[in-house]
Amino acid sequence: MSAQYNFSSRKPLFAALAMVGAGASFALVNGALQASTMQLGVSSTSAAFWQYAIGLAVALPWVLRRGVSALKTQQIGWHLFRGFLAVIGIQLWVAGLARVEIWQAIALVMTSPFFVIIGAKLFFQERVGPVRWLATIAGFGGGMVILEPWTETFNWGALLPLGAAAFWAGTSLVTKKLTASENADSITVYLLLLLTPVNALLALGEGGLVPPGAALWLLVGAGILTVLANYLLTLAYQSADAAFVQPFDHLKLPLNIAVGFLAFGFAPTGTFWPGALVIVGASLLVMLDEKKRTSSEIAAPGKP
Repeated sequence: MSAQYNFSSRKPLFAALAMVGAGASFALVNGALQASTMQLGVSSTSAAFWQYAIGLAVALPWVLRRGVSALKTQQIGWHLFRGFLAVIGIQLWVAGLARVEIWQAIALVMTSPFFVIIGAKLFFQERVGPVRWLATIAGFGGGMVILEPWTETFNWGALLPLGAAAFWAGTSLVTKKLTASENADSITVYLLLLLTPVNALLALGEGGLVPPGAALWLLVGAGILTVLANYLLTLAYQSADAAFVQPFDHLKLPLNIAVGFLAFGFAPTGTFWPGALVIVGASLLVMLDEKKRTSSEIAAPGKP
């Protein structure tokens, strides 16, 4: 009995460590992508292909452990649409890492939850409420502070991570719709199977798939770490409530800054800090509003 109690009491700690591990893995993935594209000259389309092709090779045997039943679906159209959104998001993200420093890219992609809020209102008619609208406006305001589009030094490439955030938000919304009728294995395997051939075609369109030796090893590492990061993310959400683990997700910001500084000497500018603080604060506000809303629904289950 005491052993069971000790295991249960450690679950939140395990969830927190898993979330931090996922953030660290994603930071290393971003560092590998930035090194291969920005420094070693690999095209962003080729880098994206290798990242997800290796990910597919590592994850597919595990995902298909149930056999061909993992491919059964009645929602093929939504799977295709999700794959379309994901491909564009991935291509924009890797292209962004090839053009802007990692600290700026990761801060801007953290605006994705605010795109999800807008999409949930437009497409699912979900009730948003004033708190979430305020957080969304503040989050995009923080992004504008980081972007500084009013200055002469504005880099148009910085819009690529922002575009990735929007398309990944669309991917999340379609995933939410699919989970109502599809199992997690089918959702995962269809995305991996759709991403790889499309990424391959895009890479071939830019001149080829095979990068030079050092870059290839970086991208192989990025693919393996992508699978590890997603696995740790799943463990974190399985081990504790989302409201508990979500704040640890924001550690990906300093982790990416650390990777960028140690690997490339990239250091954030002065405007980054207030903008990032606003984005993180707005994200936490959304999380607290969700927790409050969930508590209210539990307290009054009969309420419409």
